[in-house]
Amino acid sequence: MGTRRKLGTTALGVLTAMTVPAVAFAAPAPSAPASPSSQVGSLPLSAPAAPKVDKPTLDSLGAFVPAIVGSAVTPGPDGKINSDLISQATAIAESPGMPAQVTTIWRQVTGFLDGSAKPTQVAKVAAAANDPVIPTGPNAPRIQQFLYPTIGVGCIPGGNSVGTALVTAGPQEAPAPGPKAGQAGYVYTSLGTGPALDNTRAPLTAIWINIDTGKTGQIDLKRNDRINAANGPGTFTAIAQTGKGRVLSAIYGTVTTKTKGKTVACQIVPTVGLAFI
Repeated sequence: MGTRRKLGTTALGVLTAMTVPAVAFAAPAPSAPASPSSQVGSLPLSAPAAPKVDKPTLDSLGAFVPAIVGSAVTPGPDGKINSDLISQATAIAESPGMPAQVTTIWRQVTGFLDGSAKPTQVAKVAAAANDPVIPTGPNAPRIQQFLYPTIGVGCIPGGNSVGTALVTAGPQEAPAPGPKAGQAGYVYTSLGTGPALDNTRAPLTAIWINIDTGKTGQIDLKRNDRINAANGPGTFTAIAQTGKGRVLSAIYGTVTTKTKGKTVACQIVPTVGLAFI
């Protein structure tokens, strides 16, 4: 129990520090084509086309989600998410003049946290928001996109990179070596960059909370030799022992790639994901 509280405190401390920085939203460079090495066993995991990064979404989610996450880490006496915070999130979603995309995302967040959303609803909303290129067929990976694409500030010389993230719930083969039952596989792609490099001093990190069990943790995403390793775009993966349940995650930190012959390290604006594991 003491370990869980310690992890919860760590999660809360990191996530409450997440504020969206003032960034210049320069047009991102076009995404690099997926290389022949972007195979996960027999499963292709193609990089999606660069989606539009919506600044109101980044501002809205970045400002308020840490409070929601903090409530998930420290629920009330009844073990449930703080109802006042859910009410506030609902009010944000219904605010006059709120862009439709932001309203849709906020409704999904509140539905996920109060238990009213179903796994199929999460997948539909995420796919509509991020418009990913999803492999099809009987062996296609089953993915759950993060709520919104984000920005890697200065990830491309002279500009920013669009970043997309997803989760795969085990058991399945992607990302290699494949998450098992009760595990979550994280994939983050920095579009337009060269191949990923590991950076132990300034990693790219996923922090997660299983809101059904109270278990929390964090894990660094690293270069995967079986996904876009030769030519990019920079793709980072990790497999976390989340256990089964509703898992709320955030990815933040530094993307490091070999882009245009140079080692480039850049900060990303945190992005948030909802997943049923």
